[in-house]
Amino acid sequence: MKKNNLIRFVQALVFLPVLTMSFSLPGIRSIETSQNVLAQKVNIEAQQDPRVQILKVQAEAIDAYFALHDMPLVGVGLTMAEEADINNIDWRLLPAIAVRESTGGKNACDKVKNNPFGWNSCKVGFNSLDEAIETVAKNLGGNNPNTAHHYDNKTIRQILHAYNPPYIVPRYAEQVISIMNTIGDADAIPNTLTSSSAPSAQIM
Repeated sequence: MKKNNLIRFVQALVFLPVLTMSFSLPGIRSIETSQNVLAQKVNIEAQQDPRVQILKVQAEAIDAYFALHDMPLVGVGLTMAEEADINNIDWRLLPAIAVRESTGGKNACDKVKNNPFGWNSCKVGFNSLDEAIETVAKNLGGNNPNTAHHYDNKTIRQILHAYNPPYIVPRYAEQVISIMNTIGDADAIPNTLTSSSAPSAQIM
C-alpha cells in the first residue's frame, strides 16, 4: 500500500506542468505554464492534422497565382480554402471566379466595397473581403436557403451556369474552369495524404 502511495505521489509530480503557476527550484528548470503547454499541443496537433496540411497547400497555390499576376487578392488564399472546405466546393472555384470577374481584385465592383466576385451584379457590398468570401462560398455550396435551388448538389459547370448563365456571358463556365486548372489540380495535396480527404471536384 505504501509503495502504491509513493507511485501516485511521483505521478502527481510529473503532471505539475499543467498548473497555471510557474516556479523554480534549485537544480530544476522553470516549469511552463499550462497556457504554454496548451499552445504547444495545439501547434503539434495542427502539424499532424492532414486537413490543416491540405488547406495550407491549397492556400499557398491560390496566393501564388495571385502574386504571379500581381493581383490585389494576395493573402486571402487561406480564407478561400477554408470556406471552400466548409461549404464543400472545389477550392479553386472562388479564386477563379474572382479572377474572371475582377482580375483578382484589380477591377472589383466600383460602386460597392469588397466585392471582387461581381456578386449580385455588383449591387451588394461587404464589410470585408473575408465576409465576401464567406458569403459567396456559402451560396455556391448550396448552404443559403434563399439560393440553394440554384447551387445545391450541382456540378461546377452547373454552378457556374447558375452564377452567370450562358445567355448572358457565353462560355463563362469554360473560362472559369480554365482558370481553375491554371491555379492548380483539384487534388492539390501532399503526396503523403490521401486525395479522399479533399473536397471532390465534379466539373461536368
